[in-house]
Amino acid sequence: MKKDGMYDFFSSALVVVVGLLIGFIILLISNSEQAWPAFSTILTFGFSSMRNVGDVLFLAAPIILTGLSVAFAFKTGLFNIGASGQFTMGAFIAVYIGVELTSLPPVLRILLAVVAAAIFGALWGAIPGLLKAYRNVHEVISSIMTNYIGMFLVNFLIINSIFDQGRGTSTRLPDSSALPSLGLENIFTDGARVSNINIGIFIAILVAILIYIILEKTTFGYELKACGFNKDAAKYAGINDKRNIVFSMMISGSLAGLAGAVNYMVGTGLSMSTVDALAPEGFMGISVAFLGLSNPLAIIFSGTLVSYLFLGGARTQAFGFSIEIVEMVISIIIYFCAFVFLVKTFLLSKTKKPELTEPNSQDLDLQKPDLLKEDS
Repeated sequence: MKKDGMYDFFSSALVVVVGLLIGFIILLISNSEQAWPAFSTILTFGFSSMRNVGDVLFLAAPIILTGLSVAFAFKTGLFNIGASGQFTMGAFIAVYIGVELTSLPPVLRILLAVVAAAIFGALWGAIPGLLKAYRNVHEVISSIMTNYIGMFLVNFLIINSIFDQGRGTSTRLPDSSALPSLGLENIFTDGARVSNINIGIFIAILVAILIYIILEKTTFGYELKACGFNKDAAKYAGINDKRNIVFSMMISGSLAGLAGAVNYMVGTGLSMSTVDALAPEGFMGISVAFLGLSNPLAIIFSGTLVSYLFLGGARTQAFGFSIEIVEMVISIIIYFCAFVFLVKTFLLSKTKKPELTEPNSQDLDLQKPDLLKEDS
């Protein structure tokens, strides 16, 4: 077990290093004079002040949750590529409740928004789950479709419910509807400015621990994983495979919906815009899940690392790099993490020796030439 853990860590570290090196080469080709200062900013900016550390943790919360969303489905034999749509559905209902239900006490309003976001994400995730379970429609195809349907549906809902014509976006979320910071901004500050950190990072960590317990310590989690390993064998053992497929996609969707709520329920008056591009957090969750090898506890660290690299990468624009180059470097570093399974498989194939078993006497007797058998 310890040796496998070493392979996991080394595989994840290797793909991150290779991704960083490729990113540095792109910076070097684009602007050789500023390449090293920009690259060192990627490596150090997140730790350069307590405020930046707080912002890393703030950005990590929704990334960890979308990573958990992808990882949960993957652990149960499914590939949820629809996290972006589920994220968007959860974000909308959270913002809607925060904007429209201001008559409710703040604590109740925040709790309702978080729960509703998880429920809406679960309902959106149930669609590819039902299609997979009862019509054998591959979840990758159906979840891609629900991504775009969810995006345009949310655009329609924003325009017809909480759209602010003057600003072209939704009505701003009031501070009373934001997740509380519990004084964390006074810790993660550089003196002049404070971080946007709130309890979102604690929500993400607690959810990761809960998902780990469900998958590894409960009968329900065992049944979900059994269906993922071998649906026919699980069905033969009396496990309801169709129900578990739907439940798996619903839980996965609820995590992505929760990520949407955590992303938008911040104390900066954030608003939602009508967009024509899918939420990148959902696809970022794929790399986070792969980098953490679908281990819920490891995803806490892989999500934080991706957030750290993203925050530092965004600062390289100050060194004269165009936004296209910056986004290219960040994307290569982050999405290169998807190769971690391939790297781990390669390392195992090169380092693990095949186990040799000693043949028993009966096997030796069967292999003995006829002449020797007669002599014996």
